[in-house]
Amino acid sequence: MPNTALITGASSGIGAELARYHASKSGDLILVARREAALNDLLRELEEAHGVTVHVIAQDLGADGGPEAVIEAVEALGVPVEILINNAGFGGHGRHIDRDLAEEQAMIDLNVKALVTLTHHFSAKMAARGAGRILQVGSTAGFMPGPLQAVYFATKAFVNSYSQAIDQELRGKGVTCTVLAPGYVETEFADRADLTGTDLTKSGATAQSVAKHGYDAMMAGKLVTINDRKIAVALRSLTLMPRRAVLKLVEKMQTKQG
Repeated sequence: MPNTALITGASSGIGAELARYHASKSGDLILVARREAALNDLLRELEEAHGVTVHVIAQDLGADGGPEAVIEAVEALGVPVEILINNAGFGGHGRHIDRDLAEEQAMIDLNVKALVTLTHHFSAKMAARGAGRILQVGSTAGFMPGPLQAVYFATKAFVNSYSQAIDQELRGKGVTCTVLAPGYVETEFADRADLTGTDLTKSGATAQSVAKHGYDAMMAGKLVTINDRKIAVALRSLTLMPRRAVLKLVEKMQTKQG
């Protein structure tokens, strides 16, 4: 039975649904996000509905020292983390040279640096105990270059590669690392990334369905999982296309209409 799960980006979307699903299995939680009020609302909901123990850490993981502050707070709780779910992340639409460089670098800090910092610390603890599960919320964006979201797609490519290597290194020690790579999901992400009006946002999965798919795959110890079979088939076909054609296709998908 799963015990304590640390979930980042837990105040809404996939992160909140992962918390609900874990709590429904009688698992305790450490919820991390910037919005303390939203986290406390979720805490009350889950403790009342499932009788679990929920801790809240309000912290911007993309800020300098943010991941280290979360690690320090978790250590102060004295609660071993059996499951680590790195869900926090954001994207941003537009040509790289037109976007604010600080925003692009902040994306790298959250999507990559924070994820690596938390994975490094907690996976070492898991390996020492001989058991643990890690779920990295990546994206189908990690399987291709992304004109008009160049940095976001690149960060998810990093997550894809890094996480599979970590799984190989740690599986013999009882620790698995699963990459959840969904397509478009109906969350706040599109608004935050300024993607409304693109072909990417015409249809998508619910956060609840994606969370369940990813969590179950993590518990089964799968390496990489895509929630939509049609998307998985389409991604395989992309590997057969000329690289320039893939670039043009992705750019068209991310171009705003009208």
